[in-house]
Amino acid sequence: MEQEELLKRVIEVLESLGVAHMIVGSYASGAWGEPRFTYDIDIVIAIGPGDVNRLVSAFPQSDFYVSAEAARAAVASHGQFNLIHPESGHKVDFMIAPATGWGAQQLARRRLLELRPGLRAWVAAPEDVIISKMLYYREGGSEKHLRDITGMLKVSGAGVDREYVSKWATALGVDDVWQAVLARTDG
Repeated sequence: MEQEELLKRVIEVLESLGVAHMIVGSYASGAWGEPRFTYDIDIVIAIGPGDVNRLVSAFPQSDFYVSAEAARAAVASHGQFNLIHPESGHKVDFMIAPATGWGAQQLARRRLLELRPGLRAWVAAPEDVIISKMLYYREGGSEKHLRDITGMLKVSGAGVDREYVSKWATALGVDDVWQAVLARTDG
């Protein structure tokens, strides 16, 4: 199973279960900017404890590995858990949608995009992808996140609400990262 096939399958399952979701991470930054290879697919989902068994059972153990215990722990802690297609090695990181603050706004701001012909999916708004990439950069220092943001601003720059990004960058303590990104793109 190719990565894109896995993404399509996961989206179909989430849609059939009525689970609010959105693609985030490098897949999302590629949708709004310059695509790059990524080892996994990051998807934010809004599920509660009562949804775990339905979600896990939608991915047959004969084809997928997903731990119900890890999913329950992720729901309880607003963390994340994985779905793996062992045959291909492809992986989906499911992140539980936060209930408050900026995290809660992301699902409401998501956008339905056609990623490829025949593949429509909910994707985090470009501003929210930029903010999350700044948070990931702050956490791990990986330059790839800044390159992703720069690519997004090159491709989708006019459509990015910089005031929204600035507001949340300040609130989340990454304003210095935002200013550095702006210096790279506007300088």
